[in-house]
Amino acid sequence: MRILKLLAVAVVAAGLSGCGQSSTPSVADADKSGAGAGTVVAGEAGSAATPAPAADAGGTLVLELKTGKVTIKLRPDLAPKHVERVKQLAGEGFYNGLKFHRVIDGFMAQTGDPTGTGSGGSKYPDLPAEFSPTQFERGVIGAARTNDPNSANSQFFICFAHSPFLNGKYTVWGQVIDGMQHVDNVAKGEPPATPDVIVKAYVGQ
Repeated sequence: MRILKLLAVAVVAAGLSGCGQSSTPSVADADKSGAGAGTVVAGEAGSAATPAPAADAGGTLVLELKTGKVTIKLRPDLAPKHVERVKQLAGEGFYNGLKFHRVIDGFMAQTGDPTGTGSGGSKYPDLPAEFSPTQFERGVIGAARTNDPNSANSQFFICFAHSPFLNGKYTVWGQVIDGMQHVDNVAKGEPPATPDVIVKAYVGQ
């Protein structure tokens, strides 16, 4: 059973205070799971998401949460294969009803696992890493993975704050451009006692 945990090793090495476990972004040893979200520097989350570059025509991914809609600018210019997969899964309704199974305050919120445990993925093959120099800031979306760089599949995480220890180690495929306050409000925990879910996910314009 593989657990996608984010930035475990990076977090430990950097002495950061968060741990992540998920099936896409992973801090492998630092956050106890081979693929999940990573650890974030506490106390640096701003109130607004970092503006996304407006140069590509990748469209958007909309996540409907219980408190409102989150609009994510897709970045095929950075990670074409990951964006293609996200669009495919959203179009199939794959993300509808999935839990935010690992949410670390001040770090990130991870979702995209149909089993809700951090060890699952889609029926499609894992994706090759598409790392880029793009920095992990508030609102940036990363692909969760195991210790294997080429193990991202369906899970992803949304950063609450500046997380430089993730730079160059996880694939960036999107940026929240509206509704980050709704991500801030998802239930925290690893896993949360009562996880919030993606009510519906679909590709926008």
